[in-house]
Order: sequence, then C-alpha cells, then structure tokens
Amino acid sequence: MKAALFDLDGVVFNTEPQYTVFWSSIFKEYLNDGTIAEKIKGSTLVEIYENYFNGQQDVQEEITQRLNDFEKHMHFDYIKGFPEYITGLRRNGVKTAVVTSSNSAKMSCVYAQRPEMRQYFDTILTSEDFAESKPSPDCYLRGAARFGVDAKDCTVFEDSFNGLKAGRASGAYVIGLATTNSADAIRPYCDRVISDYTEL
Repeated sequence: MKAALFDLDGVVFNTEPQYTVFWSSIFKEYLNDGTIAEKIKGSTLVEIYENYFNGQQDVQEEITQRLNDFEKHMHFDYIKGFPEYITGLRRNGVKTAVVTSSNSAKMSCVYAQRPEMRQYFDTILTSEDFAESKPSPDCYLRGAARFGVDAKDCTVFEDSFNGLKAGRASGAYVIGLATTNSADAIRPYCDRVISDYTEL
C-alpha cells in the first residue's frame, strides 16, 4: 500500500445514522417517501437535486439551508480505532487522503469540531475536486494521481455501495466498513470487510 484513500461519512466518522435521519425526514416531507434516503448514500448534493428536485430552485435552497444548519450541530465521532490506525499508516510512510462526496462547506463544519483531523491526511478531496461522483472511479483515480501512484497501489476504505463500486472500478484494493450496510451486503463489492479499525 502506497496510499490509503478514505471516504468520510461512515468511514472516518460515524455520521451515516445522523444523515439517514435527516434525509429520511426531507424525502418524507417533500416526496412522501422516506426510503429514498437509503438510495442516495455516496451521492453529492448536486446529484440529489438533479435526480429528485430538478428545477425546483426554491426547494433546493430551502433544503440546503436546513442541511447546513443540521451539519453545524452534528457529532463527528471517529469510527473505533481510526486515529490509531491512520497514525500507524503515516508512521510507516503511507500517504493518506480523504476522498469524499461532501462539499467544502461541510468540511468547514468538520474542521470546526475536529481541528486535529487535518493532521491525519496529506490531502483532502471534496466534491469540488472531481467531475464525476461515485460510483464513477474518477474521484479515487484523482486521489491516486494526487500522490503520483497507480490506483492498484492504493487501498480504498468505503462503506456505501456507490463508494465501494467506485473503489473497485478504480483498480484499488477495497476495504469495506460494515458501518452503514451489513457485512453480508457489502462483501461482494470489496476485498475485505471490517466492522471498525481495531480489526486491522
């Protein structure tokens, strides 16, 4: 492993349950279907709007404001064992990056609550840094290129189906975290499944 590429929600931080509550409420309120929240994991906000609220500018602005307010009060708790694991990687010369569908505004909320997080990563790529969202491998190919290495020499850490598919399509070794979906459900999409980083 020359580089380790980490998704953010459900991989670095245990935030997916909080987002599920938020988006379930939004979709139930606007589209009368809370189950859509499970289908959008790994999607950017732009994609969500294009697929479900296309052309509804007022609605998009209202949801964006509600999301921004929600994220300011979220709890960003690390997945068990993450700080120790990534510190070990960096001590052994492995480059580390966040590759997330979240935008820079969301990351500002993360940094405000977890300022030490930046010291764990050599670079952080957000939705503004790539043209195509997961399950396209574009984001992970760009992450590998940022370090000047081939994707096959990288390990991708993911939890969502779209993210796992993106990692696999990039050619990287993929470790799936059973934090958002069950181990049995994600096993076909990754090379190894873990519940948290203490297993590594």
